[in-house]
Amino acid sequence: MADIANKYPENIEGKYYVDNQCIDCDLCRETAPANFKRNDDGGYSFVYKQPADEGEAKLCKDAMDGCPVEAIGNNG
Repeated sequence: MADIANKYPENIEGKYYVDNQCIDCDLCRETAPANFKRNDDGGYSFVYKQPADEGEAKLCKDAMDGCPVEAIGNNG
């Protein structure tokens, strides 16, 4: 389970975040590309935009549910 105390600083404030368990598998970026980006230097994903509508919210939840290491958290 993701830990808000270990979230990456690039995450924009809001409900969703990625913590330091991320293994850079690309699932979240493929599932919700409008919300997740890759930090190329560190090799991990982060939330650069919180969901703006129901469609994006569903895709973020799908990304969180599918994350193989549970690195995506929902603080809402």
